[in-house]
Amino acid sequence: MTRKTVRIAMNGVTGRMGHRQHLVRSILALREQGGLDLGDGTVLWPEPVLVGRRAHALRALAERYGLTEWSTDLGAVLADDTVDIYFDAQVTAAREDALKKAIAAGKHVYTEKPTATGLDGALQLARLAEAAGVRHGVVQDKIFLPGLLKLKRLVDGGFFGRILSVRGEFGYWVFEGDWQSAQRPSWNYRAEDGGGIVVDMFPHWEYVLHELFGRVTSVQALATTHIPRRWDEDGRPYAATADDAAYGIFEIEGGIVAQINASWAVRVHRDELVEFQVDGTEGSAVAGLRRCRVQHRSATPRPVWNPDVPATEVFRDQWQEVPDNTEFDNGFKAQWELFLKHVHTGAPYHWDLLAGARGVQLAELGLTSSAEGRRLEVPEITL
Repeated sequence: MTRKTVRIAMNGVTGRMGHRQHLVRSILALREQGGLDLGDGTVLWPEPVLVGRRAHALRALAERYGLTEWSTDLGAVLADDTVDIYFDAQVTAAREDALKKAIAAGKHVYTEKPTATGLDGALQLARLAEAAGVRHGVVQDKIFLPGLLKLKRLVDGGFFGRILSVRGEFGYWVFEGDWQSAQRPSWNYRAEDGGGIVVDMFPHWEYVLHELFGRVTSVQALATTHIPRRWDEDGRPYAATADDAAYGIFEIEGGIVAQINASWAVRVHRDELVEFQVDGTEGSAVAGLRRCRVQHRSATPRPVWNPDVPATEVFRDQWQEVPDNTEFDNGFKAQWELFLKHVHTGAPYHWDLLAGARGVQLAELGLTSSAEGRRLEVPEITL
């Protein structure tokens, strides 16, 4: 067995998502399992180079996990010929420029989303990467989660018959920050810093809908700010200028209608923080992050509307659990493995910067739809 080191510049890993999901549960988890076996006698050994603006935070992170390399000088890291891949988990406003520099330096790029603050910038990144001949990928983690993998199994197996509609509910109560600290960083609620739930979540809805059901062809959205005043990490009040809730209706090729609510100002009364219900002529399913339950046409009960008597049925008990039938790894780690194989073996990989641009496009059109109060077509984009 030959071990090949792949050096990965990881920018933004002092943040919550970059730290927990990408560094600890993906790259360090790969190291703990002995590297990534490519199946040809080669094992890839990921060597992270931590990058960021705060030296003390990077030093502390490196010491905590026994890592030796970190830097606040992105230019110097990108100039290092031994660095193979650049990964970006920074705030959205800083991402586009850093990705351009990485592409110009000839690095393969893997990035969180949204990839840019607007469609033009997102498409430019995809075109620059193609022109430079570097491999590129965008994190699309939800489709690698157990619940949605089970849902895809049902779609691919024809369980639903003709799919009619999709209903999605996402969100939880994010504390304002005054009497309890917020679970999300304050920049998420400032439009001037790239915040907002449309910018954050519509790229997720795009790839979930696209991967499972088909291309989104139109969007009608209402974005709003339910909580106009919040408190930042230092306890200072600030005006929330970004949307914290969005209600969207999406048409999908083939006539499927999807309606998805997303809110950081909702208290959870569902089994998981995100759930999708899919209804078809032959059956229905409800999928969350981990679970998926179904009700087939042959087992559908016959409820009758009668508000004058208490309900005699426990409707949730009438659904059947979809079995795992396999072991599911962390979704972020699973996609990292696919991207690393793509970089080193040329294995097929379509979650690229063009796919990321579709997410930026849907968010941009969603905000325009909300501002103008009308339904908008979603044009197909290409390089």
